[in-house]
Amino acid sequence: MNRSSLRNFGQFALTALAVSLGVASLSAQTPSSTAPVGINPPRFDIFTGYSYFGAHGQVKPAGINYSSIDLGAIGSGAYYFNKYFGGEIIYVNHPNGNNDGFSSISAGPIFRAPMQNFTLFAHGLAGGGRLGGPNSEGPIVYHEPYTWGPALTVGGGMDYDLPFWNNRFSLRLFQADYRYVHANYGPAVTPPTSGVLGGRANLSGVDLSTGIVTHFGHIIPPPPVTYSCSVSPSTAFPGDPLTVTGTPLNLNPKKQATYNWSSDGSTTGTGTTANIDTKNLNPGTYTVKGHVQEGNKPGEMADCSAQFTIQQFGLPSVTCSANPATINQGDSVTITANGVSPQNRPLTYSYSAQSGSVGGNGSTATYSSTGAQPGTVAVTCSVADDQGHTASSTASLAIVVPPTPAPEPQQLEVRQIEQRLALHSVFFPTAQPTAMHPDFGLVASQQATLAKLAADFKRYLEFNPDARLVLTGHTDVRGTAAFNQALSERRVALTKGYLVQQGIPETHIEMRAVGKEQQLTAEQVKEMLEQNQQLTAEQRQDALRESSVIVLAQNRRVDVILSTTGQQSVRQFPFNAADALTLLNQKSSPPIRKTTRTKKK
Repeated sequence: MNRSSLRNFGQFALTALAVSLGVASLSAQTPSSTAPVGINPPRFDIFTGYSYFGAHGQVKPAGINYSSIDLGAIGSGAYYFNKYFGGEIIYVNHPNGNNDGFSSISAGPIFRAPMQNFTLFAHGLAGGGRLGGPNSEGPIVYHEPYTWGPALTVGGGMDYDLPFWNNRFSLRLFQADYRYVHANYGPAVTPPTSGVLGGRANLSGVDLSTGIVTHFGHIIPPPPVTYSCSVSPSTAFPGDPLTVTGTPLNLNPKKQATYNWSSDGSTTGTGTTANIDTKNLNPGTYTVKGHVQEGNKPGEMADCSAQFTIQQFGLPSVTCSANPATINQGDSVTITANGVSPQNRPLTYSYSAQSGSVGGNGSTATYSSTGAQPGTVAVTCSVADDQGHTASSTASLAIVVPPTPAPEPQQLEVRQIEQRLALHSVFFPTAQPTAMHPDFGLVASQQATLAKLAADFKRYLEFNPDARLVLTGHTDVRGTAAFNQALSERRVALTKGYLVQQGIPETHIEMRAVGKEQQLTAEQVKEMLEQNQQLTAEQRQDALRESSVIVLAQNRRVDVILSTTGQQSVRQFPFNAADALTLLNQKSSPPIRKTTRTKKK
């Protein structure tokens, strides 16, 4: 290569370097409105430029040294199958060599690494090279014709993306290749024999080039797989089934996706849905995780997570009632159970009784008193949910012997006595009678009630000698269960003793004490106040304002039942009695004067 050629190439290289530095500076100062090529690299590149090839070798066996520095043009086209790999064809032409003319065409794979504003590439090519024979120095010149031979190329370079025309062009800052060419010129002839100078040439050297790359199309990678999931319902109780559902996006329909689930509970499922077993979970918040995968490359897998809450399990409850609460021996009555589950779990009903029989497995059952003795029978209503939790409640049922019809001439008088025999409950002051003074506690108004009841009942026994009075003692809710049980027993005993004083045989009096177990509710007391005809509107309003005091006083009583008719005593508090304030007082007062006892004859 002569000095002029070297000078031209040097000017070209400096110009290319200056242009590239200026473009890089302009790009750094001017924001681009389009994405750089490295983000979505092009599908097809065409490169045109200027090439420098410095070939060195020897023609054998003649031993002629081969040295040439060629300047020429280069062009290539590359098609990329994906972001990093493609195929390339390169054509190089160096027509103005010092001793020859050289051109080649090669093809092979190309690899690139797109970056922000830059792209690095490397390629390995194989093809053919067209090479002219050497000129020997001396008085005789031997010139061989052009010959094709195999050519191998390996190298790489760097492109800079120009921020013009939507990144359509890049400047190839440099392309440096190592090129090897083999040419066979035929049988060797020893000079100065006239004719063709044969032999084989093996040339290799560096090919440097620069120029402009034009881009066509863009490789837009598929969006990454995403995954979201949710639990339904998000709040449950232990034992409730939960379902987790995953929603994948951007899956490749040509690939098989696999799904995995995990959580603090037992999770089953290998698809987009799975079931969570919560029966062994304690109350709290838990997390379920999902994973979807259709390959091992980045963007071909994703994870998701969702939370669910387990609440505290509430126990069921049940109420039990009989309607009516008093029946004749041998009759039947309907038992009603009202079960409630805080979680609305399905409930199973069952029933039992102390005597007689009860049948039914729903919310109602039928009790039959056949075979049961007269008296109070407890019927138990029970419920159980599907998790094994149970609850029970008891209803008291009074069984009485049907009264024996009175002789016809006496029926009218018996009915009149029964109408006149208006039973009333007997009320007591707070905590009376006491254990130290069991004979004290009946106030004057209640003694009068018992005296009137005794007079009517003694006459009634003349017509119904089997009749009995059933006394049931109650207390208010204050105090322990043991204290109130003993207090109710003393109240029944004091009431019975007073009736015996009035001439009623002990064998016709039956005693029961329930303590504070069977309380009248505030709603029941309110209803009795509203139905009490002995109160004025003003008195009723005053009583309702003091309902908490009235409820306590209303439960400090002894109820009376007439066994033959089942007539229940009227639980009507004596508001108009002179000693009503004593009965209403919530504090324990000094013992009321002792009742007068008479010896039985």
